[in-house]
Amino acid sequence: MQILRIATRKSPLALWQSEHVAAALRAAHPGLEVTLVPMSTRGDEVLDRSLAAIGGKGLFLKELELAMQRGEADCAVHSLKDVPMELEPGFVLPAILERADYADAFVSNRYNGIDELPQGAIVGTASLRRQAQLCARRPDLVLRDLRGNVNTRLGKLDAGEYDAIVLACAGLQRLGFDARIRARLDSPQWLPAPAQGAIAIECRDDDPATAALCSVLDHAPTRTCVEAERAMNRALHGSCHVPVAAFAELRGERLHLQGLVGSAHDGHSVRAQDEASAQHAERLGIAVAQALLDQGAGALIAAEAEPDTGPFRS
Repeated sequence: MQILRIATRKSPLALWQSEHVAAALRAAHPGLEVTLVPMSTRGDEVLDRSLAAIGGKGLFLKELELAMQRGEADCAVHSLKDVPMELEPGFVLPAILERADYADAFVSNRYNGIDELPQGAIVGTASLRRQAQLCARRPDLVLRDLRGNVNTRLGKLDAGEYDAIVLACAGLQRLGFDARIRARLDSPQWLPAPAQGAIAIECRDDDPATAALCSVLDHAPTRTCVEAERAMNRALHGSCHVPVAAFAELRGERLHLQGLVGSAHDGHSVRAQDEASAQHAERLGIAVAQALLDQGAGALIAAEAEPDTGPFRS
């Protein structure tokens, strides 16, 4: 019997996503045995500092990639929004699954939306992108860092440490917390992280057999959209140090992309949008990035990347 080993983080959401992929692979390949190889990553272990301060979202991938290189796993499953714009040499993404809800979720036990929050309310988020959009909409809010898995973050809200928190809708829905979503923060007023809501499978580029097994789960429309979003981010040299948001959607044969670069300190932001043939996703992403740069995004990116500027206000 053929066995496929999936490296995964140990968080409940990561395990759910990996089990979801495993079930889909078993259904697509009768007789294939799929097992999980749960691992702890530095991104999961260091929770007392922001992701930007400890090296970025790539920390969630490194140990999983090392496991593949050592031959301990055949592939890995990731939230695509956590995957750096440039993969480490020797790795590919043979499958990007159909995207779930791309939006952010406003979560609160007392308030129904951002505009209902009282003056000076405390809002938790680990994302500079979310902070920049909160700051633009409600500069009076007190924004505080919030790390940990979904259950941990909800627990901190329930303990009264925050008046509200912002999470991804997809993560809450996958873990059965749909009822915790008080409001969807939706396009065009609010933009998600590039590729938010999409799950990707990563494997070594010298392992065509694994790539072939996984590629049957690839969802072409989702790949087209996230390629545009990631191309925009790549052209901006975006990272978790910089508040960059993007959302692409297919409208028939046309691909429409919205992009934003913001400041997590004062809420100032620039926006751009454009559309192109669905065949030119990367070209569209680069064009929207250039439009953002033409409006001054470069200065915002340079300011946000300053290492000594603390993003959170209290």
